Amino acid sequence: MNKWKWLYPGLEIKRWIILIILGFIMISTGFSLLTDIYIVNFMEKIIATINAISGQDPVYISWVFAILIILLGMIIVLISFSKIEDNLNKEVSSDEELIDILYEKKLLEKGPEIVSLGGGTGLSNLLRGLKKYTRNITAIVTVADDGGSSGRLRDELNILPPGDIRNCLVALADIEPLMKDLIQYRFEEGESLAGHSFGNLFIASMRGVVGDFEKAVKASNKVLAIKGQVLPATNKNIQMGAEYEDGSRIIGESDIPKTDKNIKKVFLKPAYCEPTEDSLSAILQADIITVGPGSLFTSILPNLLVNGIVEKIKESEAIKIYICNVMTEPGETTGFTAGDHLKTIYQHIDSKIFDYIIVNQDKGSEKLLKKYEEEGAYPVEIDEKTLIKSGAKVIKENLLTDEKYLRHNPEKTAKKILKMVK
Repeated sequence: MNKWKWLYPGLEIKRWIILIILGFIMISTGFSLLTDIYIVNFMEKIIATINAISGQDPVYISWVFAILIILLGMIIVLISFSKIEDNLNKEVSSDEELIDILYEKKLLEKGPEIVSLGGGTGLSNLLRGLKKYTRNITAIVTVADDGGSSGRLRDELNILPPGDIRNCLVALADIEPLMKDLIQYRFEEGESLAGHSFGNLFIASMRGVVGDFEKAVKASNKVLAIKGQVLPATNKNIQMGAEYEDGSRIIGESDIPKTDKNIKKVFLKPAYCEPTEDSLSAILQADIITVGPGSLFTSILPNLLVNGIVEKIKESEAIKIYICNVMTEPGETTGFTAGDHLKTIYQHIDSKIFDYIIVNQDKGSEKLLKKYEEEGAYPVEIDEKTLIKSGAKVIKENLLTDEKYLRHNPEKTAKKILKMVK
């Protein structure tokens, strides 16, 4: 930062800086007079004149004069600082003062290093809570999506799907509400634009500018001034497939839940895909690693199946936490208990990696439960004995927010996670 820019015209700061200097000179002069150290010769002449006119004790006059100078200097300094703060606050925000912003920034910079893996609504919802406690967040996001706007851009431009990454960027962004609305804006008209979100097009455009999807996401991190960083799990153009219990297979993440069959396992195509280097580095430096909440087969496992991710999680000294879903998902986890979720993960990665599993024990309102039941979704049952056998410590909490949907309350969940840091 060029410190001389503070002296540029138009900032309305220079005058107050000059007055602050004058104020400090006056305070210093006053203290010098109090200690009989006359730095400025003309002060002696002024005091002598006052003595002659008033006939008062010279020492008394010196003390009064010195104290008045000190008080006047302090008033000038305080007023000047106040004016500088007011001018800076005008440029920052009408709702939040500069001192609050700086304090929050410094406080959040000291927060723990957290790596969160997942995708979809679950991950972005969690990030909204975590960013209130730390700026040191890395979201590692699945890039297996092939539906909706992301799928269309993937097919037409041969890029990785930007949808889940867009949602995480918005969740961590330190921008005005209007800008967030713009990023999330979805076009409703136009044959080619209808269904696309502005944020997806923004990331696709950024990829065209910098020439690489991973670099485009990093550039978007900077443009949106996010609290932390969002990274794709891999920079490879992967597809997701599923094998069902009847032996049949399907390719395509968006089609996996649409069949009326029980999923035996999911896989990536190609089977070997390298993780991003920044993702591996973040995992090793983490104090906490969270997985979930999110769709078990189509948001959680695609990250863990990327080569090297699980190995680095095992190598990391971080606390490892699985946040189990609140509700089952039709086509993916129908009838699944919390133990079934954890068991499925361990079967796919052939390793027990979690120190804790967080499960919600709040049921939510009857009205919303009925709405979910009509869609074939039910609260995930907590089979505590099965979970204990898995080796993970069970954390049961009321973490639900049921304003419109039965989801984890971001702030409550984040608080619970932060309490686990030793």
